[in-house]
Parts: sequence; C-alpha cells; structure tokens
Amino acid sequence: MTSVWRTSGWILLGAALILALSLGVRHGFGLFLAPMSAEFGWGRGVFALAIALQNLIWGLAQPFAGALADRLGAAKVVIVGGILYAVGLVLMGMSDSPLSLSLSAGLLIGIGLSGTSFSVILGVVGRAVPPEKRSMGMGIASAAGSFGQFAMLPGTLGLIEWLGWSAALLVLGLLVALIVPLVGLLRDKPLPAVKGEEQTLGQALREACSHSGFWLLALGFFVCGFQVVFIGVHLPAYLVDQHLPATIGTTVLALVGLFNIVGTYTAGWLGGRMSKPRLLTALYLLRAVVIVLFLWAPVTQLSAYLFGIAMGLLWLSTVPLTNGTVATLFGVRNLSMLGGIVFLFHQLGAFLGGWLGGVVYDSTGNYDLVWQISILLSLLAAALNWPVRERPVARLQAQAA
Repeated sequence: MTSVWRTSGWILLGAALILALSLGVRHGFGLFLAPMSAEFGWGRGVFALAIALQNLIWGLAQPFAGALADRLGAAKVVIVGGILYAVGLVLMGMSDSPLSLSLSAGLLIGIGLSGTSFSVILGVVGRAVPPEKRSMGMGIASAAGSFGQFAMLPGTLGLIEWLGWSAALLVLGLLVALIVPLVGLLRDKPLPAVKGEEQTLGQALREACSHSGFWLLALGFFVCGFQVVFIGVHLPAYLVDQHLPATIGTTVLALVGLFNIVGTYTAGWLGGRMSKPRLLTALYLLRAVVIVLFLWAPVTQLSAYLFGIAMGLLWLSTVPLTNGTVATLFGVRNLSMLGGIVFLFHQLGAFLGGWLGGVVYDSTGNYDLVWQISILLSLLAAALNWPVRERPVARLQAQAA
C-alpha cells in the first residue's frame, strides 16, 4: 500500500504541475483582448471569436484525445498536446490578422489543450488513486490547476507590460513547453482488461449514451463552460466599461484563481462524503445568486473583488464532481474518453459564452443580455443535476458481485 501511495503521489504531482501550466496560461488570454484589438483596430468580436473557436476545437478534440489516452496511455497524448500548445502560443504572438489569430489561438491551442487538460489528466489520476480517494485526488489536481490560474495571471500581465503582448506570448510558449518533460512523472498505463468483460469503444459509448445521467451531467456542464469563459474573457473589459482601472479586472481574475484552489479541493473532499450530483445542484444555484448580487449592487472595486472571491469558490468545483460521477457510473477504463464527451458539452457552452459576449457587446454596447442568460442557465443546470443518481451501471455491479 505504501508503494501504491508513493507511485500515485508522483502521478498527482505530475498531473498538478501540468494542469497548473496548461490552465494557468489559458486563464490569462482575456488580458490580450484589449492590446491586440487596439493595435490592429479589431472589434471585441474578432478576439472573442478566436477564443470561442479555441474552446470549441478543444471540446471536439477532447473525446478523441481521451480515447487515445485510455488505450495507449496518457504520456503520448500529453506530449503531442504540449508541443501543439507551445507552437500555438508562439504563432499567436506573431498573428496580425483575424485568420492567423484563429488558426493559432483557436485551432492549435485548442487541440493542444485537449491533450493537456482535465479529461486526459484526471483520467490518469482516476486510474492511479484508490476508488475511495478518487474524488479527493481529482480535487487536488484541479486545485493545482487553479493555483496556476492565480499565479500565472499577474505574471502574464507583468510580461505584457514589460515586453508587449507579442513577446509575452513567446515567453508563455516556452513555459508551456515544460509540459513535455513533466510527462515523465505521470507513469500512466492503460488498465488491463478484466477477463471476459473487455469493452470496445463502441460498447462503452452505447452504454453511456443509453444512460440518462450521462446526458444530464453533460448538459449541466454546458452551463459551466458558458459562464466561466464569458466571465474569463469579458469581465476585465466589463469592469473597464464600469469606469474601473484595468488592473482591477486582472486582480479579480487572480482572485478567481486563488479561491478556486479552495473551491476545487473542498468540492473533491465533499464529493467523497456526499452526493456529487446534489453538490453540483447547489453549486449552480449559488452561481446564480452570486451573479444576481453582483449585477444588483453598484459596481465598485470592493464589489468586483467580492465577486471574484465568490465565483472563485464555485469556478471549477464542478470538475472533480462531474468527472467523479462519470467514474462512479461507468468505471475508469474509459474515463478519459467519456469524460471528454461530457467536456465537449462544456466547451460548446464555452464557445457560445465567449463568442456571444463579443457579438452582444458589439451590437448593443453592453453585456446585459449575456449576464441574464447566465443566470437562467444556472437555474437550468441545477435542475438537470438534481435527478442524477450515483449508481454504477449493471455491468460494474455484476463485476463487483
């Protein structure tokens, strides 16, 4: 048992560092909206479309990256993803047209993220950690990704102010390239098949697609993606529109990352003790309350900071709970692929949230409609997660018996 924990400890460390780099750099993309748009005379919709495409491609590629990780081991997938992510950042720094921005920030970084983020990395954790500690392990890895968001945001702003947006992206590309040597810590291997119970990919997909809980989780995760990308990309600009200094938006996103550490760790811990779907319902209801209070109160430096703290506690807390529920329902053999399909819905929401924010602002001059949609979607997600039950499918129950 000691050797098992020693091995899983190294895997957790590798997963944590990779997520910290991958998600930390991504969390700061909103800081490039203003300087790039100003230099090239773009409306906010151009940059918003590129980031929306990134999230869409990330989601579309995620099930395939997950399936490869489940069958071949995660190391190869993470290496390819890390290289594409780094190259995408370098080319983003050289972008001078909407097309080159969409190809670099959208296509390459989107594919790169599919190999270096939650579904693949948490699949590794799910296979390495004992079942009774799985939710906690995912919470720890997710919290590390949150720490990356907190640490990288002021660092990214400092690089932009010091070197300019283009050179800052080149430096970030070098940082992301560190993911490649970190793969050595993962030590992930595909699980051996259980005699007589081996599932093909097609069988695993049919099993999941016939389960109502799988679709309810996926549709609820759509809402999470819509909200976090809309807020992550557009909140700094929204606060500037409310006559607050640009540094306030950066600080708010840093607070989101900082308190996200607490939120994801706590969610993982609670997920091992309480119903994960019921916790998801509570999280989405709390998001609706926080957004309503933020819009209702006068927008000040204090209210912006309080919003960042509150949203940080709820930001990625959904991730260990959603992935943990998928693992409980269907097992961990195909966790990266099935988690990738659920994450695809998250990214469809992310595409819509990022893109719609730019379109609505360019059309109306404000973000009011998108804020209202975010509130309604929170209520919908809460209702979707409530009926999900954490009961393994019949196949797993038969194996256990």
